[in-house]
Amino acid sequence: MSTLSESDLQLLATKGISKDKVRDQIETFREGIPFVNLEKAGVVGDGISKFSFEEEQQLIATFEGAKSGLSLLKFVPASGAASRMFKALFNFLDAYDPESEKLEAYFERTGDKELKVFSEKLRQFPFYNIVRSRIADKARTKDEEVHLFVKELLSESGLNYGFYPKGLLPFHNYGTHSATPFEEHLREGALYAKTANTAELHFTISEQHDDLFKQEFDNIKNRVSADTNASFKIGYSYQKSSTDTIAVDMENQPFRNEDGSLLFRPGGHGALIENLNEQDADIIFIKNIDNVVVPQNLDGVTQSKKILAGVLIQVQQKAHMYAKLLEGHTVGEEQRSEIKKFLEDDLNVRFSSRFYNYSAEEQVGVLKDKINRPIRICGMVKNEGEPGGGPFWIRDQKENISLQIIESAQIDSTNQSQMDIVANATHFNPVDLVCGVRNYKGEKYDLVNYVDHKQGFITGKTKDGKELKALELPGLWNGGMAYWNTIFVEVPLLTFNPVKTVNDLLKPSHQVK
Repeated sequence: MSTLSESDLQLLATKGISKDKVRDQIETFREGIPFVNLEKAGVVGDGISKFSFEEEQQLIATFEGAKSGLSLLKFVPASGAASRMFKALFNFLDAYDPESEKLEAYFERTGDKELKVFSEKLRQFPFYNIVRSRIADKARTKDEEVHLFVKELLSESGLNYGFYPKGLLPFHNYGTHSATPFEEHLREGALYAKTANTAELHFTISEQHDDLFKQEFDNIKNRVSADTNASFKIGYSYQKSSTDTIAVDMENQPFRNEDGSLLFRPGGHGALIENLNEQDADIIFIKNIDNVVVPQNLDGVTQSKKILAGVLIQVQQKAHMYAKLLEGHTVGEEQRSEIKKFLEDDLNVRFSSRFYNYSAEEQVGVLKDKINRPIRICGMVKNEGEPGGGPFWIRDQKENISLQIIESAQIDSTNQSQMDIVANATHFNPVDLVCGVRNYKGEKYDLVNYVDHKQGFITGKTKDGKELKALELPGLWNGGMAYWNTIFVEVPLLTFNPVKTVNDLLKPSHQVK
């Protein structure tokens, strides 16, 4: 690494990043990040649990019976900006002039199917009335109306929705008002993350949007509290600048901006493990900001969350019992085998074939290491062709086999045997987690200790016309939780309703009946 100047060191100090961390990141660029080695896909009966109706009712009862004595928290990554959601509309504004071209001719010229659907179904969008009232009767033709509508929606002098965080856009139209994802998360949280009539939620947001979120809460809290019979305790945090990663040029030297300063970039959602680590609750539900449902699907989502929480409570009680046993007592051969079987059958832990060659003391050491970890219960949805990571058994460089959520970018697409495993995958990851982060003594685990730092991503970017390489930290639910104990559970498709493009709001799952 080239020598750092005094101003470089000042920048590191301001961000809270050590020289060693920068050195390690540059080393990662030089070494590259190896693809993961998939062993097989996680499927029902081998990595994914599926419960009968009776078992589901029992798990819900387990959660309901235990929750009054527990602290519950819903953790929502919510820093995503809406700009990507409106990509097709921004392109349209750049490419279309209503003065010189008919809309039909534009569609024919560009083949822009997304904009065609958008223009034909304007009235079904939750923000239709808001925009319509602002453009009133300014448009003389339908073509002009569509153009004016999009302009009002996105321009800085209009509603400026492209700047907004996704969590504060109108998603659902209730007739009397439209609801944002932020509001829908409060309603949902009141149904399964409430104790003593208070639901606690924590949103990770961009610092620039702080006032907007607080203002939205002030606007809706009375209505939502009255509807849900709950009060709300809301926390916010920002992605820490200490989790930014250094960018390098194509020779793996630190990339410098035109003023000579080092370029750091946000580390991706994996940086949020630090924010999650600051939360303190017995059960933490995690769900993305854009994955919300309308009232007709709320009951199904609530039941599903309670089932996952019931699984966590059941397995955690047993894990804590065994962890306590291992800590203070002489554990005989029969008990060691019983604990090993529990870890394998209930927590999907895999052991070295040499385990039974170890001494009794060494076996206890291995069992202690494997049982004293945070636990995550992850909902998995049947594959419907949606993009996103999925559940796989992987083998690491030390030959350890574990159950992980793997993104397509982590897999070598030129390796046919690996792609055959991908083809056999039956489920994908909707980001639907219920987490237990305390040990048997009630002490919180330091979650940073359970990250696999070798599961990050290197991507190509440009800045000021120059190519660079950027480093994303291991994803929050990928390498960020690689060393947690993991259980995958099949959940219904209705629990997964993300909004990646504006036209996703037209889906029945986002239309209030």
